[in-house]
Amino acid sequence: MSFEMDVLIKKASILVEALPYIQTLYGKTVVIKYGGNAMINEDLKNSVMEDITLLKYVGVNPIVVHGGGPDITSALKQFNIESKFIGGLRVTDQETVDIARMVLVGKTNKEIVSLFNQKGGKAIGLCGIDGNLIKCKKAEVTDNGKPVDIGFVGDIVSIDTELLRHNATAEYIPVIAPIGTDDNGQTYNINADTVASKIACALQAEKLIMLTDIQGILDEAKQIIFELTKKHALELIDQGIINGGMIPKVHGCIDAIDHGVKRVHIIDGRIPHCILLEIFTNTGIGSMITQ
Repeated sequence: MSFEMDVLIKKASILVEALPYIQTLYGKTVVIKYGGNAMINEDLKNSVMEDITLLKYVGVNPIVVHGGGPDITSALKQFNIESKFIGGLRVTDQETVDIARMVLVGKTNKEIVSLFNQKGGKAIGLCGIDGNLIKCKKAEVTDNGKPVDIGFVGDIVSIDTELLRHNATAEYIPVIAPIGTDDNGQTYNINADTVASKIACALQAEKLIMLTDIQGILDEAKQIIFELTKKHALELIDQGIINGGMIPKVHGCIDAIDHGVKRVHIIDGRIPHCILLEIFTNTGIGSMITQ
């Protein structure tokens, strides 16, 4: 057998391996939190957009929620505004939230939509203000046990799923900027991980996929855990093996599992075509949490 034929057969076997996963996910909703280095590196940007466009073409209904912290920080610097964080959340006065909305909705969101369209997808950019998609209230935050005011950072009160379902089950890929509004029309900046989790819960999504700049959940020997239950994840937190910034991320994943999301994946967005490798191969590349 020639080398070229061997390569072609291996490619065919990859497609066959993906078939049962494609069948399982056909017509199902998958929410993807897009952030980290995959939003910065041009090659990774392209591979993520190709992955998600392919999902749409094989009958999956992807919904993308994006971050944009570096873009906001860069814009604030241009206005000589210093970025301050408390408990991992950006302190957001009225001027800052106006700039965040301008950057997330007007720049980052539309760049992502444009890139999807270049790949042959039909993306539509949305934020929480559109159709009252995401209603918020002011977040209550504590620092060292004391309440602090960090400005216009929102806690999600409700999500209107009708707009998302209409677009996701049609030919569009909804791309959501993490901006919401309250009953008085006040704009709030929201943590993108939280938005992705709450949208997945509201839609009873089949999967929630979190793109990060880490391999996934690691055990005591620093080896990746490819599959674990909610109970195992909580034990790892209690043991201090899951620590630091991973704790709120894993708690968000567990919250999604508790509210009807079938599976949550934490994957390394620095790996090209990470989404396809995670959900269409037998082993995957990241950590999958199940009930």
